[in-house]
Amino acid sequence: MKLKANWSYPTAIRFGAGRIAELPGACADAGISKPLLVTDRGLADLPITTRALDILEAAGLGRALFADVDPNPNEINLAAGIEAFRAGGHDGVVAFGGGSGLDLGKMVAFMSGQTRPVWDFEDVSDWWSRADGGAIAPNVAVPTTAGTGSEVGRASVITNSESHEKKIIFHPAVLPSVVIADAELTVGMPPAITAGTGMDAFAHCLEAYCSPFYHPMSQGIALEGMRLVKEYLPRAYATPDDLEARAHMMSAAMMGATAFQKGLGAIHALSHPIGALYNTHHGTTNAVVMQAVLRFNRAAVEDRLVEAAAYLGIDGGFDGFYAFVGELNATLGIPENLAAMGIADPDIDRIVAGALVDPSRLGNPVTLSEDNTRALVMELLD
Repeated sequence: MKLKANWSYPTAIRFGAGRIAELPGACADAGISKPLLVTDRGLADLPITTRALDILEAAGLGRALFADVDPNPNEINLAAGIEAFRAGGHDGVVAFGGGSGLDLGKMVAFMSGQTRPVWDFEDVSDWWSRADGGAIAPNVAVPTTAGTGSEVGRASVITNSESHEKKIIFHPAVLPSVVIADAELTVGMPPAITAGTGMDAFAHCLEAYCSPFYHPMSQGIALEGMRLVKEYLPRAYATPDDLEARAHMMSAAMMGATAFQKGLGAIHALSHPIGALYNTHHGTTNAVVMQAVLRFNRAAVEDRLVEAAAYLGIDGGFDGFYAFVGELNATLGIPENLAAMGIADPDIDRIVAGALVDPSRLGNPVTLSEDNTRALVMELLD
């Protein structure tokens, strides 16, 4: 067998409770002297954000905030963020928050010096090479949730507000220069967000583990990431101030985003159009579609998930693993189907069409076609 692959792995990570105090040092390492802190509206007035701004101001780095960011950030948010970046004369971004704040913040830094529209840098072939690499501002990432792992990613998901499609925008320089991974920042998450973001991390690990592509480093990381979610997500959900559980979940989130360099699959191919059309929470949507995709992929992944179940201490092989996912969803209060998420009459044609062009589909172990994807979506209705 001839083995050949292109691999790259994450960035400098300052991991540990209380390390938000090191934010000025992280900015210095990234070459940022006048940062714009980008986060979402929900975090803008919270104490953790105020503290981050206080730390920056006390270090002589200014106090600049942009928070006009939707839960599923779009090109309108991006244009406003770029305007704020340029008007303030900033030289870098502190991307702060969950997936929406991190993704938009990274894109503000990336697009601040570009002249082409953001859609020209979609993760298709080598479109990233169209960017002016010398005009990309640095960014430091500070996650406040444990799910997307966007803090160690080279891409952002941006929703096209006109077509209601989620697009993955990629460039190697989008990767944050430094990450501050401080579990104390995640303690205040509402239970539903702890659940949804945690299941996002699990979905990343699961899909990477099941992807047919060759990447043994990602394979091992994905397996251990699933174990961490299994052991610690229920604890973080039940006891929000359990810092040990929160810390392990931050690790699991970064492990999932690192592992999915190996590929994603139908879970994300479905959740992206559903989220774009109905503004659902991404990680929660992943959890809702997860068991249907496991059934869909069973013939291709059963042997591999038998091995995963053994590592995770789950009895019953594939069936035991499948049942565990259902039990975990129930424990976390995840909706059972699309209707329970508030989508009573989904546009099946648009969901199918979106899934069939989503880049994530390429990592699914069973090829998606119009017929089998439609059947898969139908299973999500009840």
